[in-house]
Amino acid sequence: MKSITEKFGKTPHLPSLWTRADALKVHADDPTTTQPLVSADFPVLSDKVFIWDTMPLRDIDGNITSVDGWSVIFTLTADRHPNDPQYLDENGNYDITRDWTDRHGRAKMYYWYSRTGKDWKLGGRVMAEGVSPTVREWAGTPILLNEQGEVDLYYTAVTPGATIVKVRGRVVTTEHGVSLVGFEKVKPLFEADGKMYQTEAQNAFWGFRDPWPFRDPKDGKLYMLFEGNVAGERGSHKVGKAEIGDVPPGYEDVGNSRFQTACVGIAVARDEDGDDWEMLPPLLTAVGVNDQTERPHFVFQDGKYYLFTISHTFTYGDGVTGPDGVYGFVADSLFGPYVPLNGSGLVLGNPSSQPFQTYSHCVMPNGLVTSFIDSVPTGEGGTQVRIGGTEAPTVGIKIKGQQTFVVAEYDYGYIPPMVDVTLK
Repeated sequence: MKSITEKFGKTPHLPSLWTRADALKVHADDPTTTQPLVSADFPVLSDKVFIWDTMPLRDIDGNITSVDGWSVIFTLTADRHPNDPQYLDENGNYDITRDWTDRHGRAKMYYWYSRTGKDWKLGGRVMAEGVSPTVREWAGTPILLNEQGEVDLYYTAVTPGATIVKVRGRVVTTEHGVSLVGFEKVKPLFEADGKMYQTEAQNAFWGFRDPWPFRDPKDGKLYMLFEGNVAGERGSHKVGKAEIGDVPPGYEDVGNSRFQTACVGIAVARDEDGDDWEMLPPLLTAVGVNDQTERPHFVFQDGKYYLFTISHTFTYGDGVTGPDGVYGFVADSLFGPYVPLNGSGLVLGNPSSQPFQTYSHCVMPNGLVTSFIDSVPTGEGGTQVRIGGTEAPTVGIKIKGQQTFVVAEYDYGYIPPMVDVTLK
C-alpha cells in the first residue's frame, strides 16, 4: 500500500497528517482540555426515547439559527424498551444497558423545539416511516435555506451500505410550537469510491458518514465535510515516516496501527443547490493514529479554519491513546496545511474517572459545545453506571490561535440561537 504522500501526490491538495508524534502529546485530565464531571443525578430529556448525536438547525455559514423565536434541534433517536421481553434480565428487570447498546440498529431522525434554547419538547419523526431508503438514519446536518422556512437535511442512509443523502422539507411555526412538513423525497448524493475513500468491500469496519455542508468564507464555494477512511484493503496501509512524525527514541514501533485509517473527507458542489457533488482527497488523515474521525465540522474565526472532529479511546492505534472527546486542527486556508490544536489535537476530552460520560460533541461558532450523556459511574470503582441517552451539560471553550481552553459550563442541552429568522 502506498503512503499518503504517494497516494495523493498528483491531486489538487495533499491531506494534512495527524501523526503519531502529535498523538503522543495527548494527555487526559489537563484542566484546560477536560470536560467537567457530569453528575450521576442528571435529568433525562425523555423517558420514552434515547437521544445521542444532536444536530442544531443552522445556516450555511454555521450559525445556530432559530425560527420565529423557536430553537430547533435534530437528534438520532431510538425508542426505549423497558417492557420488551428481549431487554429484561433473568430477574425480569429492565436491562437498559443492552437496550442502549442496540440503539444504532434502529436509529431514526427526530426533532425537538424550544423557546429557551433548552427545555426541549419532542416534535416527532422528521421523515415518515418508509421515506428513507435504508434501515438506519444516521447523523448529518440540517440547514435553514431561506425565510420561507425551507430546510435541507443532509444525513447518512445506512444498511445496506452507507450513502450521503439529503431531503428537503420545511419548518412551520405557531405560537405553540414547531412542526416539520414535506420531508418526503430523499436524494442520494454520493458513496465511498474505493479510490480515495474506503468502501465496505475493502473493510467491513469502514466508516463513511456525517455530512456537514458549508460555504467557504474565502472562495464562496459550497463544500461538504464527512467522515471516511483512507481507501485500500484493510491491513494494507503503510505507516511511514510522515505518518509517524518526530517521535522520541523507543517510539518508532507502530505495532498493528496500520489498521487505523481515519480521515476527514471533503466534497465540492458542482451546483448551487447542493444536488451534485464531487469528492476530493481528504483534508486530514490519521493513518496509524486513529480509525474514527466522526462528525467533522468547522468554526471559522479570525480568518482561520478550525476543524473539529470526535473520536474514541478504543479507536486509537497501538502505542497511542487519548480520551473520548473532541479533537481539533487549524489552518489559514481551507486545504491546509492543518496543525493540531494544543500541540496534540485534543480539545475537550472526558475525565479519566468518567471516561464514557459524554460523546458526539459539536463545537458551535459561539464557543459553546453540546454533547450527549453516554454513561456515568454511580458507585465506587465505577462498577455501576447510569445510562444517559440524553443531553449533556453544554461547555464553553475559548479558541485563541492554536490553543483552546475550557472556560465555562452551562445547563443540560443549552443550545442558544445565534441568529433568529422571521419566516415570511
